Amino acid sequence: MFIYLSKKIAIPNNIHLKCVSWNKDQGFIACGGDDGLLRVLKLESQTDDAKLKGLAAPSNLSMNQTLEGHSGAVQVVTWNEQYEKLTTSDQNGLIIVWMLYKGAWYEEMINNRNKSVVRSMSWNADGQKICIVYEDGAVIVGSVDGNRIWGKELKGNQLAHVAWSPDSKILLFGMANGEVQIYDNQGNFIMKMTIGCLTNATGAVSIAGIHWYAGTGGYVEPDCPCLAICFDNGRCQVMRYENDENPVFIDTLMNVVSIQWNHCGSVLAVAGSLRASNLEKEVNVVQFYTPFGEHLRTLKVPGKQMTGVGWEGGGLRIGLAVDSYIYFANIRPDYKWGYCSSTVVYAYTKPERQEYCVVFWDTKNNEKFVKYVKSLMSITTSGDFCILAKAGHTQFTLHDKNNRVAKKLTALEINQVTRTKKEGRERVYHIDSNPSGANDSSPDFAKAFTATRDPICCIAATDKTLVVGRESGTIHRYSLPNVVLIQKYTLNNRAYYLSLNCNSSRLAIIDIAGVLTLLDLEVRASAGDSTGNQASAGDPSKFERKDVWDMKWANDNPDLFAMMEKTRMYVFRNLDPEEPIQTSGYICNFEDLEIKSVLLDEIMKDPERPNKDNLINFEIRSLRDSRALIEKVGIEDASQFIEDNPHPRLWRLLAEAALQKLDLKTAEQAFVRCKDYQGIEFVKRLGNLHSEPMKQAEVAAYFSRFEEAERMYLDMDRRDLAISLRIKLGDWFRVLQLLKTGSGDCDDTLLGQAYNAIGDYFADRQKWVNAVQYYLQGRNQERLAECYYMLEDYYSLEKLTTVLPENHKLLPDIGQMFATVGMCEQAVKAYLKCNQPKAAVDTCVHLNQWNKAVELARTHNMKEIKSLLSKYASHLLEKNKTLEAVELYRKAHHFLDAAKLMFKIADEEAKKRTRPLRVKKLYVLAARLVENYHEQMKTSQQSKAKGKKSEATSALAGLLEEDATSSDNRIVDSAWRGAEAYHFFLLAQRQLYEGYMENAMRTALHLREYEDIIPAVEIYSLLAICSTANGAFSTCSQAFIKLESLESLDPEQRQLYEDLALEIFTKHTPKDNLTTDLYGSSEGTEGTLPTCIVTGLPIQEYQFWMCSVCKHCALGQEISKYNCCPLCHCPVA
Repeated sequence: MFIYLSKKIAIPNNIHLKCVSWNKDQGFIACGGDDGLLRVLKLESQTDDAKLKGLAAPSNLSMNQTLEGHSGAVQVVTWNEQYEKLTTSDQNGLIIVWMLYKGAWYEEMINNRNKSVVRSMSWNADGQKICIVYEDGAVIVGSVDGNRIWGKELKGNQLAHVAWSPDSKILLFGMANGEVQIYDNQGNFIMKMTIGCLTNATGAVSIAGIHWYAGTGGYVEPDCPCLAICFDNGRCQVMRYENDENPVFIDTLMNVVSIQWNHCGSVLAVAGSLRASNLEKEVNVVQFYTPFGEHLRTLKVPGKQMTGVGWEGGGLRIGLAVDSYIYFANIRPDYKWGYCSSTVVYAYTKPERQEYCVVFWDTKNNEKFVKYVKSLMSITTSGDFCILAKAGHTQFTLHDKNNRVAKKLTALEINQVTRTKKEGRERVYHIDSNPSGANDSSPDFAKAFTATRDPICCIAATDKTLVVGRESGTIHRYSLPNVVLIQKYTLNNRAYYLSLNCNSSRLAIIDIAGVLTLLDLEVRASAGDSTGNQASAGDPSKFERKDVWDMKWANDNPDLFAMMEKTRMYVFRNLDPEEPIQTSGYICNFEDLEIKSVLLDEIMKDPERPNKDNLINFEIRSLRDSRALIEKVGIEDASQFIEDNPHPRLWRLLAEAALQKLDLKTAEQAFVRCKDYQGIEFVKRLGNLHSEPMKQAEVAAYFSRFEEAERMYLDMDRRDLAISLRIKLGDWFRVLQLLKTGSGDCDDTLLGQAYNAIGDYFADRQKWVNAVQYYLQGRNQERLAECYYMLEDYYSLEKLTTVLPENHKLLPDIGQMFATVGMCEQAVKAYLKCNQPKAAVDTCVHLNQWNKAVELARTHNMKEIKSLLSKYASHLLEKNKTLEAVELYRKAHHFLDAAKLMFKIADEEAKKRTRPLRVKKLYVLAARLVENYHEQMKTSQQSKAKGKKSEATSALAGLLEEDATSSDNRIVDSAWRGAEAYHFFLLAQRQLYEGYMENAMRTALHLREYEDIIPAVEIYSLLAICSTANGAFSTCSQAFIKLESLESLDPEQRQLYEDLALEIFTKHTPKDNLTTDLYGSSEGTEGTLPTCIVTGLPIQEYQFWMCSVCKHCALGQEISKYNCCPLCHCPVA
């Protein structure tokens, strides 16, 4: 940063000031002094010139009001920015709160204890509470509306200072004896603060100031010190929080009277006086430090006694109360910023984020990109690239102008590098060594990182020279690329900024005191010439400018540079200054006799919305003079002037002026002088044109006056030229307009091109609906498909598929589009139309449309469907999705595989003893799948026979093939056994509950054939119940005998059956009633007779009904009551 005194305001009647305070939000300055003096001032910039902004604009007092009410010397003034209030107090203990009303300050509240004097007052961060401390130890905390919240007497303590913590939970009280005590916001004592900066200090000390920065402008680093406590002997301690165990210590070596943080907590100003070693008297100074204790600058201030310091809200000015004056100093902050290829890169802090917000502002397109960087150290730019250096692990990130990270360069970490670094292009040198460029074989990292007493403070480099400045004021010059120490120079002061001109012949140095000097690195040829020539070049060793804070060499002229001195920009040519320009901008770039400058102060006021008004271009005098000559005198004289002061930019200016006047000869000469090949070609092209208006139109287009050029072409009835001009510019809307407005037919291919280009324009901006309209007119099917897909207009996409010819290259893409959204049918259509059945099958498989996949595979004789199917089925079975696998096989017409899985499921369910109805359904489904398999075999044989043989022989062939292929005969031959078993099991129970005891028993007897499917215990238990209910105790006794002999029963269960049998047969004799005959006599024939699936009885009639699906029989009069077959549930015909 750089600081210089800029203004001085005198207080009338030489009344000495005691204190000063600057309102950060509204900009009012309050100063209090002897004899009740209290004034409120306001400095405002008044200018009509848009270029004059910030510190460069002249400032006048827009308010200068004396506030009357105090009689004694005003000792404390403090602002409440949130509520626009001013609180003041004098030596008699009188406190006045002032408020702003209609642009003037009035008393709002008054308070006086009449006991003691107020030593300090402080508002908390949100302006809700004020804490007032009196010399006698009294503390009062009040609210903004004047109510007292609490009061307390700190007995035996003389209070001197008070400060709130940023979160308003803690109060710090500074005592007259130099102690600092910590209290909570209710006035309860917590602890005494450890003051470490006073070790080895002798004599009595008092606190000069306590300031706790509230974080309103963000922090320069995470965990940044923000609480500063400074003593009158110059010792200072900066802490992160109230009980920080390792604070930063600063010894300012001065007598301190006041301290204050700037608006963002990045600079601490310490004001007081310093005893000069060679003088008896003391000098007033303000020292500036970072939160980490690094000294930034010293500002010397005239006068006898400094009493107060106050920062402006933006941190660009500081107010100092000295004797009966207020001095103002301007500050040029060290912004973290850079400029590369029309992009301004700058960093700022936000209160809500710990990182730096780095903005890449492309000034050409007015676009900005943002990046957040932790612990940012600095930004530097070169060419098209920008490097961000981060502290801690010292990482450098190389960005291009669009904030794309081009490369990360990590600083060398000694211990790792020494072991792992292979021979590379990096070289490391220690500043105390003298590299000769000879032994550069391998860098010695260990030596390179040893400490030095004289650290590096600044560097500058070009492609052939490296210059390094050290804190002692020594400057080392090395040659590049082979690093050789060529020379050392010694300065009076420490260098702050170094810069080399474009041919590395001269070095500019700005030192810590703001003095700019120049150093010739090469002996100039002009030195041996005549004395006159020497005088014109100037002597760089005698060149010196004070108060300089920025400078930039011209990129294209080694004798041209621009520098900022206070709020003026000077341009030097051969060390002769041009008249200064009033500005406070930072210089971005200096080339082509134009200086680009950026008003960073203005940008930082609203960094999220950088404005192009804050980027200013200045032309230097020779450019301005040449322009004036061309405009007022003429091309002849101007070319003579440019001949005397040659520069490519001036020749280009002349060439352009000559072109405007169609002076082609001069224009060509000028283009040759500025080496503009395109310009020369253009002049030649103009020379070949015979029509004057045509030449004028071409010149207008050359100078980007396109509307004018177009109008000229149209006036000459050359619509084709107007169209080609617009095509070059890419303005297709206008091309379309021109094509349509002209008389006669327009070129169809050009029209199509225009429609498609406009379609592209809308598509690039994702305005698909508009794009579709133009692509339709331009018949651009590829882009249409893309637009329909983006719009999810699948109906139109399907229509497009039908319109496209077969084997069109777009069809596979459309198929892919349909497949991605799960539209199988449409995808298949598209693939088949372009003769890609494999892709169609893959899509079906991908979308689980297996039946379709199989159908396609069959139609196109594809062999791989079987393997696909088994893969997918095994995948499903792994996931335990057996039913899905069944469904898969069923859809793919692999009925036997499906049936096997189905029987497996049914058997498992039966074992679990789930609801019998569910088990029956599963067996029926399995059996139906087997029937489907039979049907499939039959039809396949029929299709093979193709009608040559009779129906019967083909069916027989089908059965034979079936027999040959089926490995699992149980499933194929007795598919319905499981279903029958559970059907009769359910039927018997239904009959029993409905009271048909006889039928129930008969059905239960029939169940004995299915012991392999239903557990024997359940069959014979059911038989026992039915026969008992029917009174057939003989059958019942046989059932009990069977139950008691079952091996699957454990002894306890067997015992229970025996007990139950005993109970029954003690009451009833084991004989059947009349029905026994039936039961007995039918035994022999029943094996051959079919069983009715409705009643469970054997069918003894010749005429009966048979189901067409499961081939089971029923009595005709019984089945007539049903709509569906009771076993397989297919409709009764």
